Amino acid sequence: MTRRTTLALLALASMLAFLSLPLAGQDNPFLVTPSTPFQTPPFDLIQNAHYLPAVQEGIRRQQAEVDSIANNQEAATFENMLAPLDKSGELLSTVTGVFYSLLGTVTTPEMQDLANEMSPLLSAHYDNISLNEKLFARIKAVHERRADLKLTAEQLYLLENTYRDFLRRGALLDKEHKARLRDINREHALLELRFNDNLLAETNDSYIVIDNKADLAGLPDGVIAIGEETARSMNMPGKWVFTTQRPSWTPFLQYSSVRRLRQDLYTAYAMRGDRNNESDNKAVLRKLFSLREERCRMLGYATPADYYMENRMAGTPEAVDSFLMRLWTPALTRSTAELAEMQAIIDREQGGFKLESWDWWYYAEKLRKAKYDLDDAALRPYFTLENVQVGVFTLAKELFGLELNERKDIPVYHPEVRVYEVREANGDLAGILYTDFYVRDSKQGGAWSGAFRGAYYQNGKRVIPLSTLVCNFPRPSPGTPSLLSIDEAKTYFHEFGHSLNTILSNGTYRTGFTPEDAVELPSQIMENWALEPDLMQLYAIHYQTGEVISAALIEKLKNSDLFNQGFENVEYLAACFLDMAWHELDNAESVDVIDFENKAMAKIGLIPEILPRYHSTYFTHIHEGYEAGYYSYFWAGVLDADAFEAFKETSLFDKKTATSFRANILEKLGTEDAMTLYKRFRGREPEVEPFLRRRGLL
Repeated sequence: MTRRTTLALLALASMLAFLSLPLAGQDNPFLVTPSTPFQTPPFDLIQNAHYLPAVQEGIRRQQAEVDSIANNQEAATFENMLAPLDKSGELLSTVTGVFYSLLGTVTTPEMQDLANEMSPLLSAHYDNISLNEKLFARIKAVHERRADLKLTAEQLYLLENTYRDFLRRGALLDKEHKARLRDINREHALLELRFNDNLLAETNDSYIVIDNKADLAGLPDGVIAIGEETARSMNMPGKWVFTTQRPSWTPFLQYSSVRRLRQDLYTAYAMRGDRNNESDNKAVLRKLFSLREERCRMLGYATPADYYMENRMAGTPEAVDSFLMRLWTPALTRSTAELAEMQAIIDREQGGFKLESWDWWYYAEKLRKAKYDLDDAALRPYFTLENVQVGVFTLAKELFGLELNERKDIPVYHPEVRVYEVREANGDLAGILYTDFYVRDSKQGGAWSGAFRGAYYQNGKRVIPLSTLVCNFPRPSPGTPSLLSIDEAKTYFHEFGHSLNTILSNGTYRTGFTPEDAVELPSQIMENWALEPDLMQLYAIHYQTGEVISAALIEKLKNSDLFNQGFENVEYLAACFLDMAWHELDNAESVDVIDFENKAMAKIGLIPEILPRYHSTYFTHIHEGYEAGYYSYFWAGVLDADAFEAFKETSLFDKKTATSFRANILEKLGTEDAMTLYKRFRGREPEVEPFLRRRGLL
């Protein structure tokens, strides 16, 4: 049978399958080419009923494509194996790219039910591909001849990582173990969904209600307005509600002078997933790690940490533990000194109590005012969301010549979403950016950047990416725009760096392999510009007076760079150690979750006044792509601090340096070895000293 005949039969089978779909399936917007600009998702047409039929059809189509590749009787080559495998599953990628992006931003019970229904189907489908013996045999054949194939660096990287990925997914297991692996993968995927569903429910149910105006003591007007607006949205007029979402939780802890309420809100945050109710995550966590351990042992790894480190720049769990401990000792020393300074304030005020974890933000804010004459509430009016966006977009133009302009004609999945086209200096379209900024009950906490569609080349033409940027910033209140803290402003710069990486990606293939401990480099480097005077004077403008932030205030900010760094490093590092401790386990099924966490923190000497940034029961990073990888923020911090030095050695907006960073990092990360790319940009491996200086750890 000729290749042309085979393709014709596949096309006919696809047409017949489409005609056999029920009417709802035939009307499915996922199954036709969108008429929207740039073939963006037609959110005005997409309904929940469309997802499952589209996923089922996407699975059927990709399986047919994979079968054709695996059953090809010609000698296996890169062109007839790796290239078509990379191209397979376009419909499925489109549907899941939309569905799982929206599952974290506009969650509904119906979508949660759909996720639980689709998860086993997808798990089985991906297992069918990775455990396909004929397919793997042909990949193996190409891999064995790789030295003779004259592949490009990108092709060789794709081949080597695809081959290793199949090994890591069980390609060499016997029939019995493959069957067990399928069961593990299916159950594990469902448990991850359950963990997130529980956390969303817990977060939405965790808040304090204030009905006595006297209990608002210490809170700035803007924070009070947030509480009033939240109460109104929850049908509690005349009251004030403060939630465990960061835009509400953090300023309350910073300013509330009512200590019992600080304790109440802090405890509500810290106990999420640990209340022994129907949303408790302890049993879920034990089972997740038990399955993870069994899977890794089956594949020949001592612990999950060994498994995950194989694909990381760090290489081994021991290397990570050593790296973290190098940072831990000076950070803990610094935090102890900060604690002493805050306890001195309590004693001078004759507080008569020992500082506890829920007091740290309040007394740190007092200490910052005393030492640097800085007040977060006075800074926020300079950092409206609109102003910060001006800074972010200006930076993109100064560094890379990019222009971002809003498009009103592209459908969105929520009325608050804004869409921007990103164009090169020559007018070429680079990509599309969707922004979704405000906190709401249907949205998972935190901030992230993802994509409805990545960039790749099709028939020699670049398919533009569709990037998403999601945050949980405070909502505007009547007469007041969304006012960001310094940390929230940096978060925008950070997530925009991820979006730039998506938008400027210029690999040939859809499949990329970026080590998790390198993925934060494009995002973290962008934070460096957020507080640079030259940029701040372009975007930090007081929304009421129109006054540009003064040089004196910028100087105060720069002088306070190392303020509270002991606390910030310790809570972050503690979470990194906790993540590693879970993944270095080999008996999670039998552990007491809280006792295990307490012992892990005691082992590193964490002081009781600081808790890890995430407790185990709401630590989503440990199963959402950062498994044994939360340390990546620090590892990539070394990379980004060293990379930013390249700009400081020339100028902050040096075009030559920016062009090199774009060409070697933003465009190519995931297509070649990460350290090779970094050395191509920097001319050498990264040095750790800039990172240690920035963190106050030298």
